[in-house]
Amino acid sequence: MRKFSSYGPVDRELHYYVPRQKLIDEASQHLKGDDPNKGGHYISVWAPRQTGKTWIMREVVLTLQQENQFDVVILPLQHLSNVSDVNRVVQVLGRELTKKLNIQKQTIDTLEDFYFLFERQTLSKPLILILDEFDGLQESVIAGLVGFFRNIYHSRLNQADKSTAEKDYLLHGLAFIGVRTVLGVENVKGSPFNVQRSLHIPNLTHDEMAYLFKCYQQEREQKIEPEVVERIWYEFQGQPGLTGWFGELLTETYNKDTSQPITLAHFKEVYAAALNLLPNNNILNIISKAKQTPYKPYVLELFQTKRKVNFIYDDPIINFLYMNGVVSVEEVSLSENYVKFPCPYIQKRLFNYFARELYHEMDGLYSPFEDLSDTITEDSLNIHQLLLRYEQYLQANREQVLKNAPRRGDLRVYEAVFHFHFYLYLTHFLNSYKAQVQPEFPTGNGQIDLLIRHAGQLFGLELKSFANQRAYRDALSQAAKYGQELGVTSIWLVLFIESVDETNRKRFEVDYTDDETGVIVYPRFVQTGTA
Repeated sequence: MRKFSSYGPVDRELHYYVPRQKLIDEASQHLKGDDPNKGGHYISVWAPRQTGKTWIMREVVLTLQQENQFDVVILPLQHLSNVSDVNRVVQVLGRELTKKLNIQKQTIDTLEDFYFLFERQTLSKPLILILDEFDGLQESVIAGLVGFFRNIYHSRLNQADKSTAEKDYLLHGLAFIGVRTVLGVENVKGSPFNVQRSLHIPNLTHDEMAYLFKCYQQEREQKIEPEVVERIWYEFQGQPGLTGWFGELLTETYNKDTSQPITLAHFKEVYAAALNLLPNNNILNIISKAKQTPYKPYVLELFQTKRKVNFIYDDPIINFLYMNGVVSVEEVSLSENYVKFPCPYIQKRLFNYFARELYHEMDGLYSPFEDLSDTITEDSLNIHQLLLRYEQYLQANREQVLKNAPRRGDLRVYEAVFHFHFYLYLTHFLNSYKAQVQPEFPTGNGQIDLLIRHAGQLFGLELKSFANQRAYRDALSQAAKYGQELGVTSIWLVLFIESVDETNRKRFEVDYTDDETGVIVYPRFVQTGTA
């Protein structure tokens, strides 16, 4: 029986996998070339970590080897990531290539010696070479190797009158695998090869993700409720490593009774463990990148709700975060693209991390003998009173709350700080009543919602910063639509603002019934003071 896996490239016989034949064919075609007799392309295969780059290229190797027209070699380079001498790197690559290609042993001491391995007199047939983890090499090594392969590339171009097997160098096709497009924007000397031939490995589509769990159900004869599969799609958006990891947790680690269907209730339990309890190397890497300077301020700014942030690929901060899986792109049209978090699960992990980093402990929310029945009882929850209590707590403890809060370049506190603090306040305040508080991020940007479950009821709170009247009206409609999605008849729109007078409170804190959905929206201000 096969299993789910997220630990390196999958094995077709041991693991559930998605064929992804179109990507394999595309990469193979690039390396062979439009006219294989004239030569192939030198390409960059890139995507964030754990998206299946290496597995796809190994499948490419198997495909090309079956044709017997080329020698095909794939070499991992991770073990050379700390070597700064390019000559030392080519010595190692030289030994590995001579072994793979059964070439008579040659002494490769320098980059100049390395040319010998690609000459027509050395190779028996055209070679397709794939270098994995190429972008993990030291910058000086990357520069040396790119320059080396550029010379071979141009030498072959200059012999356009000869077939690929007749040229001086028989390096027919070359692929660099990495999280960066090393042949593109980050190459300060320009594009040395056909950078338009770079191949991006996307996340799984909805159908591909569903295919994985369909295979499981067919093999194990254990039903998974359709709602579970849809929630897996919603939370992980087809990120291969995370989808495989959660599939393992759901169907193996926490699947004690395989004679029973996997239900939504079971999903929620496992998801809670994945969110708060279990380590995952992919997530740990994403957090480690997001908390670094200068990237942390940018990530914190992405939690703001006032506006979307334009996605610009050659912005170095966006590029770094994108390539390391911290952010993704929301494609509205060819000319309209925004930065967003890759999936709700990643956004929740980042939100929880930064919230607890700032406010790990929160005491003194109310006195031990205080009567809380105006706010919460065993079977009721008054959201309006809860918001009043939070605003009072924030004002009374404002200096301490903002003491170590991160600030933007203009020295103002990030909007996200108040969302972090409010979320943890609710968590601590409601804890003794066993109420659950869960952050949700339906769009990946510009929308933060807190869901409170208490006494069999669901309360939705959409958090916004009050920007202007137009944005306020849009927020009312947006909150109503989200309330409809939640299946509730009312929802709270919590508007953070530095200060608001009583006149404007009365003017804007007016219950709104949406004509389209019928959902009632309760807008309420939370006054933060000058930040």
